[in-house]
Amino acid sequence: MTFALITGATAGIGAEFARQLATAGHHLVLVARDAERLEGQAVALRAEFGVDVEVLPADLHTAMGLDAVHARVARMTDPVDVLVNNAGYGISDSFDRNPLSEEERLLHLLVAVPLRLSHAALGQMVPRRSGTIINVSSVAAFSPRGTYGAAKAWVLSFSRWANVRYRRDGITVTAVAPGFVRTEFHERMKVRTDTIPAVLWLDAPRVVRLALRDVARGKAVSVPTVRYKFVVAVSRIAPARLAAMGGFRNR
Repeated sequence: MTFALITGATAGIGAEFARQLATAGHHLVLVARDAERLEGQAVALRAEFGVDVEVLPADLHTAMGLDAVHARVARMTDPVDVLVNNAGYGISDSFDRNPLSEEERLLHLLVAVPLRLSHAALGQMVPRRSGTIINVSSVAAFSPRGTYGAAKAWVLSFSRWANVRYRRDGITVTAVAPGFVRTEFHERMKVRTDTIPAVLWLDAPRVVRLALRDVARGKAVSVPTVRYKFVVAVSRIAPARLAAMGGFRNR
C-alpha cells in the first residue's frame, strides 16, 4: 500500500495531484485548512477511485498544524511514499507596502514548510531506499520577481541539489515550475489577469500529467510545455532589469 501526501490539496494543482495519484493507485493523505472541503473531496475520491483517503486538516502557518503534518510524513508505519509540497499563495502589493508579518508568513509557507516536510520525508525514505518528493515551484523562480519568485527560487535550487544527493538512495526529488495555471490562485490574490495572453494559460490536469511524467523519468526540474521552456530559456539570458519588469495589478 503506497501513500501520497499532498498539501494544499483541495483546489487547483494540489487537487489535481490527488486525482492523478489516486488514478495511479496511490492511497492519499490530504492536507488543507478547510476540514469540510477536505472531507467532501475525500468522499468523492474514495467513491471514484476506490482508494483509502486520510484527511488531515491543518493550518501550516501554525506550529500545531505543521507538527501534525510533520508527524504523519515522518511515520514509518503506512509511510508516505510520495510527498507533494504544493501549499502556497501569492501577495500582490509591493514589498515596501506589505506588512512585514505578511511577508514572513509567505516565506514560512513557501520555504520553511517544504524544508521541514522534505526533511521528515527523507528521514523515513532513506532507510527504505524509496520515495518521491515533488515541490511545486514556479517559472517565477528563474527571474527576479519579488519575494514570491525568491521563495520559489529556493524551492528550485533545493530540489535540484536534493535530486542529485538522494538519487543514490532511490529517491527522486523534483521541482515543478509551471507558469499561469487556471486555478483559484490569482482570484485569491485579487489581481487582474485579463492582460495575460490566452496562449500562456495552462490547465491543472495538463501541468500535473507532464509533471508526473518528468518525475517518473527522474528529472530534477519539470517545466510543463514547450512554450514555458522557451520562457525559462529567455528569462535566463534576459537582463535582470528587463526580467524584473511587470507584475500584477490589484483589482
